[in-house]
Amino acid sequence: MSDTELEAIRRKRLQELKRQFGKRAEPELEGEKAESPQQILNRLFVDRAWEVFNEAKVQYPQAAEYVENTLVKLITAGKLRTQISGEELYGLFLRLGYRVRLQTKISVLEHGKAKSLEDKIKEETTQ
Repeated sequence: MSDTELEAIRRKRLQELKRQFGKRAEPELEGEKAESPQQILNRLFVDRAWEVFNEAKVQYPQAAEYVENTLVKLITAGKLRTQISGEELYGLFLRLGYRVRLQTKISVLEHGKAKSLEDKIKEETTQ
């Protein structure tokens, strides 16, 4: 056999190996679906945690992204397994120096009907 024939055989064998390796690697990638950060956080967020987190994202996007990435890393590493409530998440942002403003609404229950505090005060001042 000449050198050119040996080189052609090597190239052909190399192409076959690449093709076989590519076929084995593709099913692993297809079967492996990466979870989004929201899906990972959803495992542990309870109560009003998403409300606090979404408000923090609007008000402090960089800080919220940092907290999100850190929480995702801790959850995927298995270092964080306890549920996170809205109050705990709010406290975390507060300790980091970010006061997340949440929309609050005060209701008064009177005669079986819920009224806003504004309506209640208006009623009392007009009487």
